[in-house]
Order: sequence, then structure tokens, then C-alpha cells
Amino acid sequence: MMRASRGGRLLGGSVLALGFGFLYLPILLLMVYSFNASRLATVWGGFSTKWYGELVRDRQLLDAAWVSLEVAFWTACASTVLGTMAAMAMVRMRRFPGKTLFGALITAPLVMPEVIIGLSILLLLVSMGGVLGIAPRGAVAIWVAHVTFTVSFVTVVISSRMQELDRSLEEAAMDLGATPLKVFFQITLPIIAPALASGWLLAFTLSLDDVVIASFLAGPSSTTLPIKVFSSVRLGISPKINALATVMVLAVSVAALIGWWLLSRSEKRRLRDTQLALQREG
Repeated sequence: MMRASRGGRLLGGSVLALGFGFLYLPILLLMVYSFNASRLATVWGGFSTKWYGELVRDRQLLDAAWVSLEVAFWTACASTVLGTMAAMAMVRMRRFPGKTLFGALITAPLVMPEVIIGLSILLLLVSMGGVLGIAPRGAVAIWVAHVTFTVSFVTVVISSRMQELDRSLEEAAMDLGATPLKVFFQITLPIIAPALASGWLLAFTLSLDDVVIASFLAGPSSTTLPIKVFSSVRLGISPKINALATVMVLAVSVAALIGWWLLSRSEKRRLRDTQLALQREG
């Protein structure tokens, strides 16, 4: 029995290690080869940081990275706000005319091909761009398309968390005289904060990684980093791409760790305050 248990743990650990290696070994190799002195991606020519210097001097690549980060940031912010509103409508409003159609429209981008989304947004902006005040090609057009694409993902994440929310906490606060707005900001929002952070990061990642939708809407001065990388790969992988990817991976990792630390600290503080309140009542 103990041998079977030990064998099961060994098999589970091996599968887990294999899975982590499959996911993160390519990223580790990319970071290692960003310090490669050779221009060839498959030949190690010694340790060097010259590609980071080349990266700093490549204005076009840095501009594309800045456009991608800016669009991804505002996409994540807008998608989180709209996704929260949509999740509250789907979870809290049990019955309203067109609820089924509303849910279908919200979740449609989850299964819709990105080619269709990019083309449809392009046709919309070409036909109504003058009325909306949005150019059919540019950073704003990419932002509109990315919000349309990512808001459904955020809605699913937040709505799943809100369905697990204990409504008795909100009802008790309202019984004590709190307004619905105060209940939302002081009770509901702190509880769903991890889901908001997860939705924000998911929207940010999806926008930063997109090639298909942005290729329909990118303009001369709004080329995103994935489009720039995709076009340059046809001529060969430059080590500058490895250097840029390393910088972005480290930056996103540090930001994610800081966000996780802040959320965990906030959750611990909330649990401590709840325990103190229960002790006072007891």
C-alpha cells in the first residue's frame, strides 16, 4: 500500500515537473539566449549584453512596445469596469427583458474567431467612424476592438466570483443603514477584488498578445509589438527580440508579484477585521 502511494506521488511529481518544464523552459531559454553574443539563435557564442544596447537604440521596436503596453493597459481598465457592470447585471438582476440575449452577446467573443472581430470592427469604424469620432486605423481603433474582445473574459471571471458571494453580508449592512453604493465599495468590492485583479491581468495579457485583430486596425504610427515581431521573424529571429521579451517577462512578473502581495495583505486585513467584529459581538 505504501509502495503504491509512493509510486503515485512519484508519478504525480514527474507529470507536474514535465508540465512546468513544457511551459517555462522555452521562456528560460529565451532569457538565456538574450545574453548570447552570437547573432544566430541556435548557436551559443558567449555571454554578452550587447543586444540590450541594440534594443535601446531600436526606436521602432521600442515605439511598438510602448503602443502595445498603452493599449493593453487601457483595454484592461475598460474591460474590468464594463465586465464588472455586466457581471452584476447577469448575477444580481434575476429577471429583465432580454437577459438571455444579453448573456449571449456578452459571451459571444469567447467563441468568435478573432478574424471576424477584427474585420467587423474595421467595417464599423469605416462606416461610422466619422459619427463616432474614431479613425478606422490607429491605437484608439485597436483599443475599441480589444475591449470588445476581452470584456467577455473579464465578465466570466467576475460573475463566477459574484455567484459565490454571501449575500447575507450585504443584507446585514443595508439593515444597519448603509446605502447600496456604500455596500458595494466597502463590502462587495473588497471581496471580489481578487477576481477583478485576475480579470484585469487576463485582459491585459490578451490585448498585449493579440496579432490578428490589431493587424486589421493598426496604422502607420500605431504598430503593436506582436505585429512588429511577427513581421521581423520572416527575416530571421533577432536577438533583440529575446532581450525585449526578457525585459517584458521580468516587468510583468514583478508587477504580478506586487499585485499578489497587495491582494493577500488586503485579504488578511479583511479576515482580521471580520474576526475582531465577531469577537466584539460575542
